[in-house]
Amino acid sequence: MAQPLDYQTLEAAASWYVQLNAAPPSDAQMQAWQQWLEQNPAHVQAWTRVEKLQQQFSRLPSDVALPTLAGVRARRRAVLKTLAVLLAAGCSTWAVRQSPVGQTFMADLRTRTGERREFRLKDGSQLTLNTDTAVDVDFDADLRLLKLHNGEIRVQTASDPRGRPFIVQTAEGRIRALGTTFCVRSEQGRSTVSVQAHAVEVRPAEQPLQALRLEQGQSVRFDRQQIEAALPMAPGSDAWTQGMLTVIEWRLGDFVNELRRYRPGVLRCAEGIADLRLSGAFRVDDSDTILENLGASLPVRVRYMTRYWVSIEPA
Repeated sequence: MAQPLDYQTLEAAASWYVQLNAAPPSDAQMQAWQQWLEQNPAHVQAWTRVEKLQQQFSRLPSDVALPTLAGVRARRRAVLKTLAVLLAAGCSTWAVRQSPVGQTFMADLRTRTGERREFRLKDGSQLTLNTDTAVDVDFDADLRLLKLHNGEIRVQTASDPRGRPFIVQTAEGRIRALGTTFCVRSEQGRSTVSVQAHAVEVRPAEQPLQALRLEQGQSVRFDRQQIEAALPMAPGSDAWTQGMLTVIEWRLGDFVNELRRYRPGVLRCAEGIADLRLSGAFRVDDSDTILENLGASLPVRVRYMTRYWVSIEPA
């Protein structure tokens, strides 16, 4: 039977995760990690928790997977953030429910990494959840409210005989539908809204008097304090609803960051090839084929350390 894991063991597992995920590991690092695993069955148990969260739920902090961690402080913050997730996964049901991770796991509607789901809400509105998304639905006599904890949704609102406003709330603020079809994405302290039909009204959480009316064909990003300038909606920005990722002259590094949302496990891109450019339409339900095509069309090599640990490197 598995034994309870102590803080030091979980911290070590978090540290190894950040170390191996912040930059392509050397053979020496991989050997040292393997030796750490073999030192104690508790180390394997702790690493199994890391893999379970990464593969099944993809709830480890996404910023620790970026190749931009620099310095002791940045790395330490990433370790502590990962450790918090691991601790939350092993604590009581009540405590998990109060944590961001728990809000995701116990949300009314959610998707796993790579999964996409459609729902018809009780007012007749259509809701589509993209990969790794968690939403609570809170409809009452006065308000139709969706709480987007993380991820991305597309909403096609239905008219309401009682005239209740339709609101999507993220950590960054609120989006009020004005008889519309729109997408909302929330991640890393920013929300992005794009409008496919009619209009919405956007208000930051800490500046509720600041409001922006966003029209059809427009997109905007905002955080808790301010709204950026509205821009034309990028072509293919809602292609994910059809299981597609459409890009035009994207950096490879940005493309891999986006693809990481749809693929369980670790997916990295070496800094030396991150500025390569690519365009095309890719089916996100088959990320293995996407990686195979990258290796065939760009001067890169796709290296599989395991099924869930992939690195894109210079050819």
